[in-house]
Amino acid sequence: MRKGYFFRRRKYVIICIILCLLVTCLCLFEMSYGKTTYSIPYIFKVLGSSQAMEGDFTIRTLRFPRVLAGLLTGMAFGMAGNTFQKLLRNPLASPDIIGVTSGASVAAVFGILVLGISGTAVSLMAVISGFAVTCFIYMASGGSRHNGLHFNGGRLILIGIGVQAFLNAIISWMLLKTSEYNVAAALRWLSGNLNDVSMERIPILGFILAVAGTGILLLNRQLQVMQLGEEFSYSLGTKPETVRLLLMLCALFLTAFATAVSGPIASVAFLSGPIARRVTGDGRGNMMASAFTGAILVLLADIVGQYALPARYPVGVITGIMGAPYLLILLLRMNGKGVSES
Repeated sequence: MRKGYFFRRRKYVIICIILCLLVTCLCLFEMSYGKTTYSIPYIFKVLGSSQAMEGDFTIRTLRFPRVLAGLLTGMAFGMAGNTFQKLLRNPLASPDIIGVTSGASVAAVFGILVLGISGTAVSLMAVISGFAVTCFIYMASGGSRHNGLHFNGGRLILIGIGVQAFLNAIISWMLLKTSEYNVAAALRWLSGNLNDVSMERIPILGFILAVAGTGILLLNRQLQVMQLGEEFSYSLGTKPETVRLLLMLCALFLTAFATAVSGPIASVAFLSGPIARRVTGDGRGNMMASAFTGAILVLLADIVGQYALPARYPVGVITGIMGAPYLLILLLRMNGKGVSES
């Protein structure tokens, strides 16, 4: 039994190293390839130099923030999605399905279309709105009650889906009522893209990822215990309501700030956890594997959207196409289980 534990642990570490190397390769490819191709040593030379060099604008201003944004948002969405899915014990419990990203999107679209703001102000509104909507969904599902046994993850998912539909309707109404000249900026944000990312927002996202991601990793053992049931968690001395609230806050921070930087990149949070689980197995929390998987999905989708198709597409369009078949298969499987059990 002890040998099996160390074997699984070693396998998990090796898989995480492989995923990290794959992320590194995608980052280097995206930094070097484009209309003008630069060698990797030259890229590091430009980034480490304080003097202006050939390709300085392309490497420093265009490619470097884009790659960092893809890396950090992918890791944030990956960890947040896996946390929600494990916490609620449901593969549909993803931030972009239960209304978290829609909460951030409605404020961002309102700021762009109605208030005429952009940049950091839009990001701040998106973060605040995402927090407010998630708090409403959590309290409406009974998560604010003191006894954690009253919490119902299925109720939270259903309320979240309803809130998401309502907020998406508001977004559509604002797009229809506004001037056609303002729609393009809102649609670019809603599609989820890395084209307009500026370096000033990257350090904030990196700090949030470091703090909230560390919090999720520290609570990962309690999260695995909670998956066995609320009563079992209480018997082991774990306080499910406290752990749940802390984990949801960490996942919310990751989702809100990642959405504020790149827009609601579809399906990354939804797909990262199941892919990581399939690769590493169910024996461990696979949070780091989910983070690397999310980064791989975003960076790979960005490369495909830029270079592999006749026209250039935002990263959110490519990830949405990737996630749609899995969602249909998942719904069919869940429906089949429900029919067989009845």
